[in-house]
Amino acid sequence: MHLAYTMASGRGDTDLVLAEVAQRLSSRGLRLCGTVQINTPRAKDGSCDMDVRVLSDGPVLRISQNLGPNAQGCRLDPAALERAVAEVQARLSRGADVLIINKFGKHEAEGRGFRDVIAAALEAGIPVLVGINALNKQAFLEFSSGLAQEIGPDAARLTEWAAASAYELS
Repeated sequence: MHLAYTMASGRGDTDLVLAEVAQRLSSRGLRLCGTVQINTPRAKDGSCDMDVRVLSDGPVLRISQNLGPNAQGCRLDPAALERAVAEVQARLSRGADVLIINKFGKHEAEGRGFRDVIAAALEAGIPVLVGINALNKQAFLEFSSGLAQEIGPDAARLTEWAAASAYELS
């Protein structure tokens, strides 16, 4: 099983690293599946709009909701996330060399979101690279039964791991 995760300390840094990894792997000719997140700052309230780009040829989907300037709750739009999951599932069924999931988040920790996609890819022998955050790290480690490899948020190292894993399994 080829499963790795990464976690950067700054807000949005994991997203930037995974987007760079996806670009590097794509330029090597690897068939990618999954999502990378794009965060667009909003001038008025200091938050950001969250979009995911479905790899490699899919749509860009807004996964955040604008809850207003004083909102404190989770801004994730669950319906939009599930649409992204469906888009990735459809592409995964056509084959891929590497699956990248931008985040093992609250939905995945609770048994929803991309969990089944990750499991399907691993079952099919497709290497999986996942972004995580500190809040959901324990849930991810439990989900992966401790079999996931941690790789620091270094785009070059992550790219090499993913490419080597893909070539090893092909």
